[in-house]
Amino acid sequence: MSDFHQNGVITDFHNLTRRPVEALEKELIQFARRRPMGLILPSLFSELEGPALSKIVDELAQVPYLNEIVIGLDRADRDQFLYAREFFSRLPQHTRILWNDGPRLRELDAELESHGLGALEPGKGRNVWYCGGYVLASHRSTVVGLHDCDILTYDRGLLARLMYPVAHPRFHYSFCKGYYPRIAEGKLNGRVSRLLVTPLLRALKVVCGPLPYLDYLDSFRYPLSGEFAMRSEVLEGIRIPADWGLEIGVLSELQRNYAHRQLCQVDIADAYDHKHQPISEQDPSGGLNRMSLDISKALYRKLATQGVSFSSEDFRTLKATYYRLALDLIEAYDHDATMNGLSLDRHCEEQAVELFASNLLEAGNLFLDNPRERPFIPSWNRVQAAVPDLLSRMHEAVELDNQGKV
Repeated sequence: MSDFHQNGVITDFHNLTRRPVEALEKELIQFARRRPMGLILPSLFSELEGPALSKIVDELAQVPYLNEIVIGLDRADRDQFLYAREFFSRLPQHTRILWNDGPRLRELDAELESHGLGALEPGKGRNVWYCGGYVLASHRSTVVGLHDCDILTYDRGLLARLMYPVAHPRFHYSFCKGYYPRIAEGKLNGRVSRLLVTPLLRALKVVCGPLPYLDYLDSFRYPLSGEFAMRSEVLEGIRIPADWGLEIGVLSELQRNYAHRQLCQVDIADAYDHKHQPISEQDPSGGLNRMSLDISKALYRKLATQGVSFSSEDFRTLKATYYRLALDLIEAYDHDATMNGLSLDRHCEEQAVELFASNLLEAGNLFLDNPRERPFIPSWNRVQAAVPDLLSRMHEAVELDNQGKV
């Protein structure tokens, strides 16, 4: 079943009845003959020692239609990389690990920096960007999925539903965004989406006026989900932030580069739980504190490219508008949780909103104070124009790391 969520900007495949994963995989095997499929897994080394990733690998080992799996490994020394090679060796698919902290890839990263083309800081966005470059260099996949490595409730049906709309040979979709209910252990989760993004988009509509871009973002049920699938050519032309603004940045680039009829979203899971980030009220460099700053800046940057002009007074107005809307939503979430027998701590919800409101103003100040900031990693099309052989050398470096001595 499908419907058009809210304002009908993008197609929404809402699964009112779920097909068995075996039936989906049987079709995906057929689709893979025309559209070979790969998967990107951006990972910190710490996630190899966490409770989720080992089960994810066990599930992926049973997926019959994937042609390759590319793992981006951050914050790993030599021994940890060798451990990762062994950890992922049980995957039967063509599997490669990008050791982002290894000497070979760091050398290529320094070369990109010398051309002014690299990511200025490490982060999930930088990890995904390099993995995307490797996928382009390997030529093994024309459809690429991506999901996080901390999903505690993972099963391979999630991936099948995510890949299906882009892999189907009769469908015209270039990109698919996954969504799911953020409920676990009797609690309503998804604080950043519920308490920051939703009221912020509504506040921006009030302060900046109605804009197609804001309607477009508001049409996604869960714009911050880390699960999406795309045609491989999408990876060539998009610019993405290196930080926590990745998901908003990707959606923004797609709105710029593709018609809405080429984009869709799909319900991929009945239950979803992952590692929960702390609020980190006293540490602006971590947790939801840092995440809210990066997401806010990503939205401001995109609106500026569309001709929206911001001043200090605008950001103060935005903060006040957001705060009132967010508090109204907390009441609605409280009622929703009560009706569904879920718990919700209103005090903690309001504390989060107070932090996010403060960060809206801080992100605005950072935006105004640094007009020359390079917010996006350049597209791979631009990299290939500047350094034509870089992708082939990256492919060679990854092969040597995975098959040779390190």
